[in-house]
Amino acid sequence: MQSFRTEIENPIVEKDILELEKKIRLFREGKIDEEKFRSLRLARGVYGQRQPGVQMIRIKLPYGKATSEQLKRIADVSDKYSTGRLHITTRQDIQIHYVSLDETPALWAELEKDDVTLREACGNTVRNVTASETAGVDPNEPFDVTLYADEVFKYFLRNPVCQEMGRKFKMAFSASDEDTALAYLHDLGFIPKVKTENGQEIRGFKVMLGGGLGSQPRHADLITEFLPTDELIPFIEGVLRVFDRHGERARRLKARMKFLISDIGLEAFLDLVKEEQKALPFKKYPINHNDYEDSKQLFQPEVPELEEPLELAYEQWKLTNVLPQKQKGLVSIGVKVLLGDFYTPQARQIADLVKKYANNELRFTLRQNILIRDVQEKAIPFFYQELKKIGLADAGYNTFGDITACPGTDTCNLGIASSTGIAKELEKVILAEYPQYLKNKDLTIKISGCMNACGQHNMAHIGFQGMSMKVGKVVVPALQVLLGGGTLGNGQGRFADKVIKVPSRRGPDALRILIADFEQNSNDTESFLDYYDRLGHIYFYDILKVLTETSTITEADQVDWGHEEAYKVAVGVGECAGVVIDLVATLLLEAREKLELSKEGLVEKRWSDSIYHTYAAIVNAAKAILLSESKSTNSYANIVALFDETFTQTGKISLEKDLASFVYEINKNEPSQEFAEAYFKEAIKVFDAISAYREQEVTA
Repeated sequence: MQSFRTEIENPIVEKDILELEKKIRLFREGKIDEEKFRSLRLARGVYGQRQPGVQMIRIKLPYGKATSEQLKRIADVSDKYSTGRLHITTRQDIQIHYVSLDETPALWAELEKDDVTLREACGNTVRNVTASETAGVDPNEPFDVTLYADEVFKYFLRNPVCQEMGRKFKMAFSASDEDTALAYLHDLGFIPKVKTENGQEIRGFKVMLGGGLGSQPRHADLITEFLPTDELIPFIEGVLRVFDRHGERARRLKARMKFLISDIGLEAFLDLVKEEQKALPFKKYPINHNDYEDSKQLFQPEVPELEEPLELAYEQWKLTNVLPQKQKGLVSIGVKVLLGDFYTPQARQIADLVKKYANNELRFTLRQNILIRDVQEKAIPFFYQELKKIGLADAGYNTFGDITACPGTDTCNLGIASSTGIAKELEKVILAEYPQYLKNKDLTIKISGCMNACGQHNMAHIGFQGMSMKVGKVVVPALQVLLGGGTLGNGQGRFADKVIKVPSRRGPDALRILIADFEQNSNDTESFLDYYDRLGHIYFYDILKVLTETSTITEADQVDWGHEEAYKVAVGVGECAGVVIDLVATLLLEAREKLELSKEGLVEKRWSDSIYHTYAAIVNAAKAILLSESKSTNSYANIVALFDETFTQTGKISLEKDLASFVYEINKNEPSQEFAEAYFKEAIKVFDAISAYREQEVTA
């Protein structure tokens, strides 16, 4: 580590990286519990993949933004530590694969030289804050949401409130009522709105809460039609504090916020959010958009002016891949990236293009593509020529032929069937047999390799979910066909219905049947969703049922797309092995570390951070000692209640007052210096009492 310690200018970042290196070493030596180590590395973007002994690294790029310098840095890191392939995710991150665990601290340190982080890219944290890739250039936007997405990202990065939640938490900012960032299926989704008061324009957001996909999709609830921008961050923090305290922690499949809201009800949830207001460090958090907008400059470089190519491919590309901007004389260029996979030579060429001939900014998109912004209209032929040279000038950006898919069984632990393999086949079918749909931006196909919906299959017009099916004594890869999902706009959407399960090898035929029937039986002006609703679920089951016939299954049907060997179900393999040791001791150690962080916060006068570290430390200590008594817990609130029942009320551990009375002082006091210091002092006494009890039990 010494070789890069002094190269990190930010001491907070350096501390993060050194901590990761230290914890990897302790894990290798068998000195920390495997589950706790997994939690730590996930929160640092280090994710076990399907292949044993290597890691997937998720690079966090808020709202998908990257400069030329950042993209080149990512390419350099991929070449040095990975395979040279870059994968764009549906959350605007970049993933690289086959990385050695021991090399991840050095990899992270190199990324940070250009202000690129891994922090909280995975794990039970606030994940990447996404936004419409057109934010800032969208002709229909009320205002640019980029600044607000960026402020939310920065405020909650490393924030103690959201470091160890029960599950991940996702937020999105749409640019306009079109809702291209899919606000309705996020834990928190925001759509920009403006209103006029006393002749003055006021900015705010429509707020959607509690949405999600997965095996049980839930449409987000409308919280308000207008939340002023200076209340944005305080509201989010209140929501996160409630989720952290009351969210499920034992049953992973029920731990997302959508389940908490369903369990206690929206009104009760919002009441809990109100109860947190006193504890918040900011009641208002003004975000100065004037300074941000004044600082933006449009670079107008000299560009080679070429004649427009006299070829059909160029005209098709121009029709689907060139987007108007609200800035006069400028356009954005959509780069269609097959399955989100591109390579470092292509990345460097794109980086040079945006640096020399655009405005040194691109956005990775929710549909796994790239958007190059602020291109002069006269430069369109030149950009086409340059993109064509590197194999990235395919037409069909954001069209029916632009299929979204997760990595599936290629690298993911949870993949059941190949999503990338079938996606490639379906794109071939559309290109060869239905080229007219390469212009259609009203229909979507999305594919996931399992029920977790990373490919967003259950909100697509046509979705496919990887599964398996048993035919006699043989297990074959299969696809669940889903129909009828879609984004309706302004915070409204619909989830697809599960229609039928077919062998994966028959996926292309399923698409052929659906397209043929749509062309034959839809009315002239009828959308796909209206057509689906009119004919109904059973109709589509009936027309696809022919594909479920098992008597015609062949050996070829046993081989998944993109594979050469017969299919085998293999889920949940590939995580790093390690020695499982005393989890109680590990939790107590973590509680002690949190108290040290609280002490640092006091020294640095970060009262709110110190208070939350103190709170988390004591809850962790309480969880540890409950675990020693074989008591299971499912939320922080449950830990506190069960501790008092088991230890305080029985006199096993003597405290000045019950744990609940102490712990919940956190939301009854302003985050002042006086309270932070008193809370910490009392926490030390509680921790010492718990530690003394543990020592007594171990040595008895």
